[in-house]
Amino acid sequence: MNKENKKKIKIGIIILLLLITTGCTTTLTDKNKQPVKNEETGQNLTKNIICKPTNKETIKQYEKNGVKIEKLPDCEDFKVTSGKYEGLWTSLFVKPLAFLLLLLGKHIGNYALSLIIISLLIRLIAFPITKKTALQSELIKKAQPELDRIQKKYKDKQDQESMIKQNQEMMMVYKKYNINPLSGCLFSMLQLPILIAFFEAVQRTPAMFEDKLLGLQLGTTPTVGFQTATFYSYIILMLIIAFTTFYSFKMNSTGNMQDPSMKMMPIMMSGMIIITALFLPSGLGIYWATSNLFTIIQNIIVKRSKAVNGKA
Repeated sequence: MNKENKKKIKIGIIILLLLITTGCTTTLTDKNKQPVKNEETGQNLTKNIICKPTNKETIKQYEKNGVKIEKLPDCEDFKVTSGKYEGLWTSLFVKPLAFLLLLLGKHIGNYALSLIIISLLIRLIAFPITKKTALQSELIKKAQPELDRIQKKYKDKQDQESMIKQNQEMMMVYKKYNINPLSGCLFSMLQLPILIAFFEAVQRTPAMFEDKLLGLQLGTTPTVGFQTATFYSYIILMLIIAFTTFYSFKMNSTGNMQDPSMKMMPIMMSGMIIITALFLPSGLGIYWATSNLFTIIQNIIVKRSKAVNGKA
């Protein structure tokens, strides 16, 4: 990767960090600075909600701990411009996403289903980018034997001249197979803010975290959900997340899969995400599983289209 591409990545990361740090979800605490739990679900309540809860007990908990509910709009009447300005992150990502989720959820009668539909719509909009990423992944797999030979050739050569030659030879292979190393990172950079925006939209919108789907409370984490009467729903969700995450990573693996460390990579990455998902709202788990399923179907279609074109 040349200096120009590295510079673009650094700029992108800096912009992303600036956006993310301008807003965040905060937990509601009592006078003893202890998190206030939702009496129905056992989940910690969010302090900086963007619209009114509908559950009477939840409203009492907020009012008891100093949140002025009367100043907030009803979730059904929420608009992108509702509330005070909270920075670029909330204005550009969280509120527009929450508005779409609430608008669609109001019309179809279920906010959990609106989350799934919006997730699919976002992936469809991003399809041209993700399709290129999938195609690049297939091209890298095709070029991998040549890349492995180059790496083996310069394995024990650490001088600057050898490293320059290695990079030049690898760039020639990339050019031969029409591979752009940077394109594979593009959707990953876009996916992170979308993921965080979904997290905040679920956590900060009572209509979302109060809603249910097949026994799943959207604002409840699986670790808390395992202790409820509908624990089996959370187990099923985690199994779906585990399977789709592992299979998605395995499909997109591009390194030398004979290398033990490369074989372990999908397992390690999947393990990290699965552990993280245990402590995130189930609504976010639904988004992640939906996104993974879309990726798997997309990659199968790309592989089949390449096989057909190859035969032709």
